[in-house]
Amino acid sequence: MNKMDIIEKAAKRLAELRQSGVETPPALTEAAPAVAVPEKQAGQGVSSGAAAHQELNDSSNVTSRQVNIDMVTVASRGIITPETARSQLGAELRVLKRPLLRNVLGKGAAPVKNANLIMVTSAVPKEGKTYLAANLAMSIAMELDHTVLLVDADVERPSLPGVLGFGHEKGLLDVLLDSRLDLGQVILKTNIEKLSIVPAGTHHSRATELLASAAMNKLLAEMALRYPDRIIIFDSPPLLVTTEARALAAHMGQVIVVVKADSTSHAEVKHAVAALEVCPVKMMVLNQASGHFDGHGYGYGYGYGYGAKSSGQAQDNGYLE
Repeated sequence: MNKMDIIEKAAKRLAELRQSGVETPPALTEAAPAVAVPEKQAGQGVSSGAAAHQELNDSSNVTSRQVNIDMVTVASRGIITPETARSQLGAELRVLKRPLLRNVLGKGAAPVKNANLIMVTSAVPKEGKTYLAANLAMSIAMELDHTVLLVDADVERPSLPGVLGFGHEKGLLDVLLDSRLDLGQVILKTNIEKLSIVPAGTHHSRATELLASAAMNKLLAEMALRYPDRIIIFDSPPLLVTTEARALAAHMGQVIVVVKADSTSHAEVKHAVAALEVCPVKMMVLNQASGHFDGHGYGYGYGYGYGAKSSGQAQDNGYLE
């Protein structure tokens, strides 16, 4: 009698004892079904489990896409990085972000709904909003207590790939078009520990309509609640060129409007601010003002507005395209 015959007889005997009400040792009871499984079937079971495990791993890989930001290259474009030495630009960004972070932490003049949703925009194109959005995200990512999600919401003219050096990936538009796609599946993790990016996504003929859709409204509400401990910065379209920026602003806790010195007219600034009446917190940033420059020749001037108060303006050194 071979070993398999002995095992099968033992398993059969244990089954008979259990049917007759005889108590059997737990260890033997648990072991019996395992040894009674034919070798081929056991192999098939392992194969099926491995496939399921692989499927789970594949799903995880989708949610863990990585992009490496070249610190030297982005620094040459005027973007600060964790490796950047202390500079006038870095100091100005610290001044700029402090009131924003106070509102996120509930330490501002009054509670701000969705304070962690911050939109960076401008009245018209070419005023430097993308560079400010990237610099602000980098600056906040250097904080000890905050993580940052930078969203490219300028879906018609996405500029963040060129500024930060990543390819055109699936992103915001893909999530809006495909209800099966989760936001987490299009987030790009970066080699900067506390900075992640959501690209604009695959170009679509109705991109601007998607940005103003009910799906976008739902996504924004989800983002505010799903990531309450994360600062989410949106590089949005200009306010006076499309209506999408106004639709986005209605869901934001805080909005920064970049104004290019000696270029944007007073009327354009006035109309841009008027489009933000529903947003509780507004900040104006003056860009490309003449004066003393830091090592890179970049800098910001800023003014801060809360509630229904109009935002002020303060000129400072700066040049930023």
